[in-house]
Amino acid sequence: METKNQDTQMFTPKSRLHAILDGRGADRPACICPGGMMNMVTDGLQKEAGVGLPEAHTDPRKMADLAEAVIKDGIFENCGVPFCMTVEAEAMGAKVTLGNNLFEPHVVEYAMNDVDHYAELKPIDLESGRAKVVLDAIRILKEEVKDAPIIGNLTGPVSTAASLVDPEKFYMQLRKKNENAHKVMDFVTEQLIRFGTAQVEAGADVITIADPSGTGEILGPKYFSEFAVDYINQLTDALHKAGAEVIVHICGQMKYVYDQLKEVHSDALSFDAVVSLREARKHLPGRVLMGNVSTFAVELTDPENVDSLTRKCIGSGADIVSPACGLGMGSPLPNVKAILKAVRSESDSAASVQGQK
Repeated sequence: METKNQDTQMFTPKSRLHAILDGRGADRPACICPGGMMNMVTDGLQKEAGVGLPEAHTDPRKMADLAEAVIKDGIFENCGVPFCMTVEAEAMGAKVTLGNNLFEPHVVEYAMNDVDHYAELKPIDLESGRAKVVLDAIRILKEEVKDAPIIGNLTGPVSTAASLVDPEKFYMQLRKKNENAHKVMDFVTEQLIRFGTAQVEAGADVITIADPSGTGEILGPKYFSEFAVDYINQLTDALHKAGAEVIVHICGQMKYVYDQLKEVHSDALSFDAVVSLREARKHLPGRVLMGNVSTFAVELTDPENVDSLTRKCIGSGADIVSPACGLGMGSPLPNVKAILKAVRSESDSAASVQGQK
């Protein structure tokens, strides 16, 4: 993204992120951790905030409090909900365990045995269950948070489908039962549009779509285009129409699918740590890029190393700095906080150099 001179403008975290996503540029990269798959609610944050999981998965007040603690404690520059990738699949019929303070919710029983059974899937009920908890939490955040962006999260179409039927079977049936696989994807995408639109109406400024099961490595270029890109674009177009800006996160290597990624309609593209942002910039000129501080480093090393990796991301062209994937729940809080500290320090250093010229 070509950054324009914004020296005369004072940015809030919200206006900065919007300026970057709009392609106008800002004074420095935004620093966010959206939520959803890219969950920022570590065990350390729970203890510091005095609000824990799994309770916050089912209580909108506690969910909002945990999300708000991220900005109050100077960890990232956004609020983001929910804190997992299972809300949609559970609402459509999968059985889920909510985990605990160290383990995120996950599917324990699929909603169907085969894509042929797509008619068994249930529409998302926006007036009950955890879908309603998410919407109510966004409404609370909208009332209480003014200068930081509120990010709603959706599990991507392929990843949601792969949480409703055994993933290995689903991937095989993309080819062998292509027509019914598309019927599953049509239903899933329609439900995601409903849930995402409701998040925007509740007050979300931005929606992040994370589709870790829809990678080019797993699907290959043909099916990545047919099942990941096409359905993500249906979802993204609907969210744009609802008034939201959209970030799309895709896991895995991108080298085989850069041409297909050019067709994704999102306002920003987010990558995990295996992707070179310099290489991505060469293949995706003009796109807003987000990433990609290694979450393994955040969990297993020290603040100094996290600082170095963050500065490397900025130097490689990140318009938005973020963890590369979901943070390990045991990640030390000083390591997590080192990301934003490095972004701010790098910006201060650049401004100082500019002022001396």
